[in-house]
Amino acid sequence: MRLHHVQVGCPPGGEDAARAFYVDGLGLTEVAKPEALRARGGAWFRARDDDGAVTAELHVGVEDPFRPAVRAHPALLLDDVAGLDRTADRLAAAGHEVDHTERHTFDGFVRVHVRDPHGNRVELLVPA
Repeated sequence: MRLHHVQVGCPPGGEDAARAFYVDGLGLTEVAKPEALRARGGAWFRARDDDGAVTAELHVGVEDPFRPAVRAHPALLLDDVAGLDRTADRLAAAGHEVDHTERHTFDGFVRVHVRDPHGNRVELLVPA
């Protein structure tokens, strides 16, 4: 068994803010939703490795009424601490509060947490 994707929510009309966070902030690529699902709104994002294989997929779905995921969260694995720090710096420069308080609380990993523009928690981590 493998994980295909994880979904987080956004309020109606929140797709552009999600795009700015997941594409510009995290470096994911937006991919077209299947035609049958486009009317629901939302946006889908992917990360690929150097060979083009999909390494992560995240869907942002519209929820009405919307409530952000406060504890539940996707955890995205980056390649190295330098990449983690560059991503955290890019997010902070874009106005997102990056939480470093749990950086060394998960044995074997270095991590940070950030909230997307809609308040969903996102964990970024690398093997220590």
